Amino acid sequence: MKERIELEAHAKINLALDVIGERPNGYHDVKMIMQSIKLCDRVTVERTEGDGVSLTGNLSWLPCGKGNLAYDAAVLFMERTGIRAGVSIYLEKHIPVAAGLAGGSTDAAAVLKGLNELFETGLSEEALCEMGLSLGADVPYCIMGGTALAEGIGEQLTKLPNAPVFHVVLIKPEASASTKEIYGRLVLDGKTDHPDVNGMIRAIEAGDYLGVSTRLGNVLEPVTRELCPEIVKIEQAMKSFGAEGTLMSGSGPSVFGLFTDSARATAAFMHFRVSGYRQAFLTEFTE
Repeated sequence: MKERIELEAHAKINLALDVIGERPNGYHDVKMIMQSIKLCDRVTVERTEGDGVSLTGNLSWLPCGKGNLAYDAAVLFMERTGIRAGVSIYLEKHIPVAAGLAGGSTDAAAVLKGLNELFETGLSEEALCEMGLSLGADVPYCIMGGTALAEGIGEQLTKLPNAPVFHVVLIKPEASASTKEIYGRLVLDGKTDHPDVNGMIRAIEAGDYLGVSTRLGNVLEPVTRELCPEIVKIEQAMKSFGAEGTLMSGSGPSVFGLFTDSARATAAFMHFRVSGYRQAFLTEFTE
C-alpha cells in the first residue's frame, strides 16, 4: 500500500461557453466545451499518523483549512468512505486563482483521485464525480479531463474525441472577476451572441483546426469586458502575433490565444512577459 502519491492537476479552458437560462435556485444551465491544458498545479497526498486532514502549500497566502477545495475534498472523501487515518496535502500552485481556469476545482479533483489510489478504495470515476459535484460544478469535469461537453450546471459530461492540439498562450490580467457578479450581470435576450457549440463539436470530431479556432465563443466575455476592458487589448495583441483564435476562459478574466505555429506562440508569450504580465503562460492542449 502506497504512503504518498503525487499528481498533476491540470487547468482547463473553455473553447465554447453558452448559458441557456437561470434556475430558480440561482444556478445557470450551461452548454460548454471544456479542454485540459498542460499548465498544472502539483498535488501531493500522504498518509500521516493519527487522523484528520492538514494542508500546506508553496504560497504563503493560501488558505489551508475549510474553504480550500482541496482540503474540503479530503474531508469529504474521508467522511464518505469512513476511513479513519491522517492525511497530509501539499499544493504546489502554478494555476492563477480566480481566473476562470478551475484552479481550485482541479486541485479538489486531484485530491479525490489521489486518496482513492492511496487508500485503494476502488471508487469508479463516476462515483468520484458524484462526490466532487458537491464541492463545485467544475470538479466532475476536472476528474475526467481531456475534451468534454458539459451541460446542466456543468455536471452532465459527455467525453469528446481529443481536440486537435494547439499551442496556447494564456494571460491572467491583474484584475479579478467574481463568477457570481459576472453571472449576475448577464442578460440573456434576443441580442445575445450565442456560440456555435454544436459546430465546435463537429470541428473537434473532424480534427479541424480552422473549424475549432473560428468557433471559439463565450457568452460571458462581453460582460467581463465591461469590468476588465484590458481583455480586448490582450486579444488584439495575440492576433497581431498570429493567433488563429482568442477567447476569455470561464467567467474570466484570463484570456488565451490558440496557435498552430510554435514560433509565433513563443513570440507572443515573450511579448507579454516583457510587457509586464507576471502571469503569462506558454502551454498546449492535453488529454
